[in-house]
Formats: sequence, C-alpha cells, structure tokens
Amino acid sequence: MTLSDFLTQHADSEQLLNEMQTRGVVTAMAAAPHVISPSEWLPVMWGGEEQAPFENHEQFEQYANLIVDIWNEQRQQLLEKTWQWPEGCLLDDAEIVNQATRDFAEGLLQGWSLTRDDWETLMPENTDGNALLGGVVLSISLLYDPETALSTMEAQGAEELAQFEEIFNAMPTMLCGLTLHGAGLAEDQEGA
Repeated sequence: MTLSDFLTQHADSEQLLNEMQTRGVVTAMAAAPHVISPSEWLPVMWGGEEQAPFENHEQFEQYANLIVDIWNEQRQQLLEKTWQWPEGCLLDDAEIVNQATRDFAEGLLQGWSLTRDDWETLMPENTDGNALLGGVVLSISLLYDPETALSTMEAQGAEELAQFEEIFNAMPTMLCGLTLHGAGLAEDQEGA
C-alpha cells in the first residue's frame, strides 16, 4: 500500500497532512543532520495533537511504517545525490508552481522548523554553511509563496519568472548538498 492509497482509504485522513505536505515534512526530516526518532516528529502529520487520528493501533502502525519507508528512501536519495522532486511537483505557467509543489514546500518548511536548532548549531551565523542553509530555506520559501516573492521582486524592478525555474531546477542539487554537508558536520561533532 502506498501513502496515497492509505490517505484515500481512510475517512479520518482529512486530519492528516496531504500526501505532498507529508512528503515535504519527511524529506526535511531525512535531510536533517542528526537522525531524529519518528516518534518525536510523527505527530506533526496530524497537527501535533496528542491523540493520533487512527481507528486502531494497526492502522497507526501501517501509517507509521509508510512514513518510515518514505524517510528511508528520501535519506538514501539525499545522501546519494539522486533525490528529485516528487512526481506531480511541477512549475506552472499561470501559477508559477503547481499546488503539489506548494504543498511539498509547505511540508518542507514545517520539517525545517523542527530541525532548526540542529542546523543552526552546526552551521552558526556568519559561516559558509549558514549561507548554504539560508539559501536553501529561502528558495523553499519562494516556491511556497511565489506570488509574494514576485511582488517583492517587481517592487525592486526585477520581474524574473525565470528565476523560479532556476530555483525549482536547482533544488535537488541544493538539498542533496545541504544534507551531505550537514551529515558530515554532525559526524565530525559526534567524533569530537
């Protein structure tokens, strides 16, 4: 069963993040420099409520296993530099990016908020690592809310839709690079 199948089959799934938001959160957690137990971040998938929105333990276990499988796949792809946007995330001529891309970026930003302390500890202000981290987070933010970004750019005299295409196309490389850099710093920290 896929995550999409699970969300379609369970009536209570409207309490869960949609598939692309979920994939965004999971990708952020997979990119994190320190591995964080899913038990610490899984509740984000249902709004942080204490009670999970599942009918029984088996349903919860099935969902948790799907999430962990996605995490394992994403982590491996990020570390092997083979990660790509999930199927369905695209640019859009009218809307700049499609809803799937916005949802994924929203989930990614939610995940970043959970790992922010780890990132900022390993990549403090005024370091090259922090500049890399800031660039990735800014790029994700631009893809989450391109209209506001475009309005700001226009106000400064730079109307460049092509920049969104460049950011979208560069995101796999940026995210893989950030993950590898963070993992290396975390390993160095643990070895010290």
